[in-house]
Amino acid sequence: MIDQAIQKLREEAKSGKFDKYGAVMKTAVCGALETFCRQDEEFAQAVVQGGSFSDCMAAVAKKVKGNGISDMEAYGEAVRFYFPGAGIDVKMTIDLCASVREKDAPPAAKPAGVVLDLSDFF
Repeated sequence: MIDQAIQKLREEAKSGKFDKYGAVMKTAVCGALETFCRQDEEFAQAVVQGGSFSDCMAAVAKKVKGNGISDMEAYGEAVRFYFPGAGIDVKMTIDLCASVREKDAPPAAKPAGVVLDLSDFF
């Protein structure tokens, strides 16, 4: 199901018709939706069974205020297009040494204690 959802998104992102806002945002929104599909098979199923990516981007574009919308707002609107009532959770961190680290080196991990994802127990 996940592969079907990703394939659908990619094909429709290439072949769809988009307004000026959709054309600018489609690559980033498609990438975010692909990530969400990989995270949750039920969401991937909603994408496969849901509307077109062009319609999704039209719904996102309606939320543009003035000349812009934040990435997080756009991703949230796209998720709700396919799965009404859903939301997204975003975590950002700062890396103060990114400019001096080798390109392929991962950021240094900071000990965060024990982090449990309760969904692992289901």
